[in-house]
Amino acid sequence: MRDFLDLPALTGACGNIILPGSKSISNRVLLLAALSHGVTRISNFLESEDTDVMQAALKALGVSIQKREGVFWVRGSKGKIPNQQGEFFLGNAGTAFRFLTAVLSLSQGHYVLSGTPRMHERPIGDLTDALKQIGAHIQMENEGFPPLNILPFEDNQNRTIYLKGNVSSQFLSALLMALPLTQNAYTIRVEGNLISKPYVQMTLSLMRTFGVEVESENNIFKTPANAHYQAVEELKVEGDASSASYFWGLGALLSEEGIFTEGIMQPSIQGDVAFLDALTQMGAKVTKEKNRIGVKKGSFPLKPIHIDANDFPDAAMTLATLALFANGTSRITNIASWKVKETDRLEAMQNELQKTGAKVETGEDWMSITPPQTLKTLSVATYNDHRMAMSFALLSAKIPLRIENPECVEKTFPTFFKEWEKLVQFVPVIAIDGPSASGKGTVAQKVAQQLGFHYLDSGALYRLTAFFALQKNIALTVENEEELAQIARNLPVTFQNGDIFLKGEKVTEEIRTEEMGKAASIVAAFPKVREALLFLQRTQRQLPGLVGDGRDMGSVIFQNATLKIYLDASVTERAQRRYKQLKEKGFSANLPSLIEALQKRDEEDKTRANAPLRHQADAVWIDTEGLTVEEVTQKILALYRHQ
Repeated sequence: MRDFLDLPALTGACGNIILPGSKSISNRVLLLAALSHGVTRISNFLESEDTDVMQAALKALGVSIQKREGVFWVRGSKGKIPNQQGEFFLGNAGTAFRFLTAVLSLSQGHYVLSGTPRMHERPIGDLTDALKQIGAHIQMENEGFPPLNILPFEDNQNRTIYLKGNVSSQFLSALLMALPLTQNAYTIRVEGNLISKPYVQMTLSLMRTFGVEVESENNIFKTPANAHYQAVEELKVEGDASSASYFWGLGALLSEEGIFTEGIMQPSIQGDVAFLDALTQMGAKVTKEKNRIGVKKGSFPLKPIHIDANDFPDAAMTLATLALFANGTSRITNIASWKVKETDRLEAMQNELQKTGAKVETGEDWMSITPPQTLKTLSVATYNDHRMAMSFALLSAKIPLRIENPECVEKTFPTFFKEWEKLVQFVPVIAIDGPSASGKGTVAQKVAQQLGFHYLDSGALYRLTAFFALQKNIALTVENEEELAQIARNLPVTFQNGDIFLKGEKVTEEIRTEEMGKAASIVAAFPKVREALLFLQRTQRQLPGLVGDGRDMGSVIFQNATLKIYLDASVTERAQRRYKQLKEKGFSANLPSLIEALQKRDEEDKTRANAPLRHQADAVWIDTEGLTVEEVTQKILALYRHQ
């Protein structure tokens, strides 16, 4: 399991993506099929953490669900839950928890529903209060919140239910899908503002597909008596519009040719397609076909937007990150539901957006975002929320960044980052590795200069870390590893015209001494220092491109480098070069001692536990013996241009 994923800055994006099935549709369809008479075959069903939770619970309740050649076959239970007792851990799957709460509360069994600590913080009282109005028996340790102890339903003859609509539309959807199990007719009166109405319309549409028609008008919903769900012979789940929003946003930011998503029908039953109207307002170009939607770059910077996101709260998070690319302040309203999602998204989005230098203000149900003059690179805390990870990926359109806990996307889109990589073009990087004194630093600077690229001297970063630490009287010992790592994380370094600056002061010569070389070897052995410098090095990959030299540029730092080079020469040749350099600078030098020192350094580099020096199979090996710096430079330039 990865702790983080570093995303390089991008130069462009284009292509097609076949969308995974909608999570919202998948879980609704799975539940309705499970309650039906007959067998339903479901294709393009989303396989993710949330749907896995629903599947596992339904199977434990006695419902037959089988997968054959990518198609799910669900044999319905004819409106009766086969198993009358069970304890279910439902993780942080909000749809599964709420839908199952309603269905099991109107059944004749004893059930316990629990989840993650965050799930136990998410309110469910409006739903349980509504169920209790008609005879459900639900016990809670913390009133209004999970976990739940559900007892058999006892019909009290009340046929009118009052439900608050301002926390989650899933409460209403859960009631609507569960009520037909009672065979009674009910009237639901929604009090106050009903948020996320399109999700309720989705529920009504799918119930109709399974044979149950609900009357609705002005927040009053009437379910019929003696209704039952009828299996659908074949049902294909529409592509997920919430997931599509990230790719549509990518198209708006970077794609001249367009990003095209396949799998969402026109018209769609998903409210998040309204996100496309917002993109159009911001200046993007949108095209719609029956089963295909394309978005490409229009006006840029984007236009700021003031929008009511009640109909698409999930995709509104994508809008919030896109607002960083606008030329003014954007305001998103009607997003109070963010606070009761996988995390408090209102707070989480504010925290992470502010890291970029943006001015972010929030209220009970709104957020305003004023982008900074220059976006700061950042490490994004995802709060174990899949949508945080996916929406912030868009920032790589401009800057490199780190996504913490990237596996959180397993909740709804396990292959998100793989699909992302298929569509994007990264800022080019040439990674030049090799042993000490192989000429890689001099050559790398020349290549960078001729291409107009940025230059990264990775070895200098370790020297600088040691130099800065010693200036602060911090010993280079394992006891101080965390403190040394902290220095590395915040190293105020700049590379300019072949010189190295620390806090604005030139230190090129000071860090090139043999003493600093030895000190660099010491700090390089500390894993925490290497991890800290890993992100710093990757953030240097910015437009128009980067040339980096070191000992693990291609093997660790830039594993997907555009071109990998391994420079080498015999130890005698390298010692003679070092001897000549030292003599030219007026230092005393002894050739046999230099040979011995390089042999020792080579052995240390090749056998160290962390990132040992080695020639990668995908790196071009160049023997520099007998070649001038200019000849090696031209070889590398030719290889790069050929690619």
